[in-house]
Amino acid sequence: SPTETLMSSLIGCTNVITHRIMEKMGFKINSLNIKSKTLFNKDGVSLIQEVEVPFPEITLDIKISTNASETDLVEVQKQLAMYCPIAKVIRNSGTVINENWNKID
Repeated sequence: SPTETLMSSLIGCTNVITHRIMEKMGFKINSLNIKSKTLFNKDGVSLIQEVEVPFPEITLDIKISTNASETDLVEVQKQLAMYCPIAKVIRNSGTVINENWNKID
């Protein structure tokens, strides 16, 4: 569906931009797993009422295995917010995107 495509685009963009940032910073990603949980107000698509922000909140659970430190990952997160165009569009629409980063071995 179009809504699932939007969420897939966010996950895909997060993946690509994270890889680019990590490469630019000189770090290696051994594995990266991104899952999303989306709060979706379906009143608009159900034609019940107009909804200004159909996705009030999206949570990305990001598991990463890398040689970067926890401090380095904070910088990656900051740059991701700056450079991921899909996340920027979604945030600018009024949606809150939460990112839960978990460094794994």
